Amino acid sequence: MSAVDLTCSVGTVSLRSPILTAAGTAGFGTELAGYGDLTQLGAFVTKSLATFEWSGNPAPRVTAVGEHLVNSVGLAGPGVAAWRCDYEPALVARGVTVVASIWGRNVQEFADAADALADSAAVAIEVNASCPNLEDRATMFAHSIEATTAIVRATVRPGRPVWVKLSPNTPDLVRIAAAAVDAGAQALVLVNTVLGLAIDLETRRPVLGGIGGGVSGPGILPVSLRAIYDCRHALPTVPIVGVGGVRSGADAVAMMMAGANAVAVGTAIFANPRAPWQIQGEIVAWMSAHGVTSLDEIIGAAHG
Repeated sequence: MSAVDLTCSVGTVSLRSPILTAAGTAGFGTELAGYGDLTQLGAFVTKSLATFEWSGNPAPRVTAVGEHLVNSVGLAGPGVAAWRCDYEPALVARGVTVVASIWGRNVQEFADAADALADSAAVAIEVNASCPNLEDRATMFAHSIEATTAIVRATVRPGRPVWVKLSPNTPDLVRIAAAAVDAGAQALVLVNTVLGLAIDLETRRPVLGGIGGGVSGPGILPVSLRAIYDCRHALPTVPIVGVGGVRSGADAVAMMMAGANAVAVGTAIFANPRAPWQIQGEIVAWMSAHGVTSLDEIIGAAHG
């Protein structure tokens, strides 16, 4: 049988593998390097960066609920300048393919973050649209066509593809995705966490310091698959990175069949830091067992 080919592309970005790390789950740099070769993955996606240092939400920030996590980290991070000084050089030295995730509290802050990364090694900018918009009474950017359009337009730069990460917590996801593409996004990242809450039965209060949080883990896989499937159906030529609930090669294959060109692994890393490499190996095993030699044979297959 012919060798399995894992190469793929997300728009103009060519990747050696369809497996990426999800923003916020693999640190800012080479934190996972002791568990596997980062250059063997499709890309490392940074935790979201603003142009300024940000301390995030009050503790506690993360709690487990069965197999799932609820987090209210609040986008804590060192800022772009510190990342470029303290983390980017080690990634470049190792030859890691980097996607830089950015966030902001208003449109100008997104633009500033994109400008600060203009000459960085990042092959793409992932715009984290799932954060509060202080110019619109803290409504999430990703829940608004107009707000999503504005931040995408503000971050598009010549020669640097923009991927936009959207929220599943809106019935307008497909229309918002279409608007993001019209505004200049080259790819969609689907999806971010599902809104949730955890209660401490002893204190009778919310567990997290930020009160509510984002739910991640295997239970949101059907949510992610639906979002990917719907957006692929509506926008058949738009590249998609699937994320949310993936913990096995079978999960990743299902995402690609729904329409994802690549797949990001997130919460599974917390339980098993080797998860991205293991999932990648399981994809190879599945393809070999099913006589599939190229990812093109399965991407979008669920659409017939």
